[in-house]
Amino acid sequence: MRMYLLIGLLFAILYALFVIVGQYLGVGSFIAYGILAFIMLFIQYIASPYMIEFAMGIRYVSEEEEPELHQMVSELARNAGIKKPRIGISRLGIPNAFAFGRSISDGRICITEGIREILSREELKAVLGHEISHIKNRDVMVMTMLSVIPMICWYLAWNFLFFGDNRRGNTAIIGLFAFLLYFLTNMLVLYGSRIREYYADKGSVALGNPPHYLASALYKIVYGSAKTPRSLVRQVEGFKAFFLNDPSKAYKEIQEIGELDIDMSGTIDERELAQLRRRKIKLSTADKIMELLSTHPNMLNRIRYLSTLQTTSTRSGITRTQ
Repeated sequence: MRMYLLIGLLFAILYALFVIVGQYLGVGSFIAYGILAFIMLFIQYIASPYMIEFAMGIRYVSEEEEPELHQMVSELARNAGIKKPRIGISRLGIPNAFAFGRSISDGRICITEGIREILSREELKAVLGHEISHIKNRDVMVMTMLSVIPMICWYLAWNFLFFGDNRRGNTAIIGLFAFLLYFLTNMLVLYGSRIREYYADKGSVALGNPPHYLASALYKIVYGSAKTPRSLVRQVEGFKAFFLNDPSKAYKEIQEIGELDIDMSGTIDERELAQLRRRKIKLSTADKIMELLSTHPNMLNRIRYLSTLQTTSTRSGITRTQ
């Protein structure tokens, strides 16, 4: 429901811009801005898989090369009711996983070499379930569609502030208004991205992965990212929205969630996750601001959300989330 309301709000803002700028410049000029933004977005949509493959150093693997990995993805895709995605391995040492592609039928799931060194089979399967859910929910398509709105606002702000014709009125006011809308819509798109992460976590549990395995995987990934050299993290700064977590925030996050591992085993088990369910999470003002500016939810909040989920068997053998 929050996502539907968010989409409605963003397109209402776009409609308001259409009315204001259309009255000032004429409908044709605004349509020209919109067409330009959509053309650039379309190019990005077509080219992005190739850009990601190049930047991440992805090598697609066959079933003969990685039978266990293929078996897990096949089972999860079957339970999700979607076509089995292509499977790749990234040469990155950062422990993570990500999904991308232009559509459900073009879905691709990749894990990094770093993640295989730290996760158990059950934890890795929970992570793959999260990525399968992103593909099933068409998250790449949804976020691409929404991101065109801040793009249009930015083009309008830039042109009105620096190239406006002051003889026709105070174009700087309209430019400033468009810039404020750019900031607002960008924040709303980030909020939408965080919603999709929660929904993908829930989807992984719905596919039969007990929540403590995903919580433990997130804990290990954050810990592994925190130990990754900053120079390596900076190399993937532009692609971190695709990751399971935000690697640039890992050092701060591990300080927050480290206490969840009560027995210091390096994992979060079912008992430790259940204890978190009874705790009340209170974030500092700085943490709340950091979350507002991030594509990913605060990790402590995210694992707390996982503690409220559980799987129940159905007659078909597939699980549902409660």
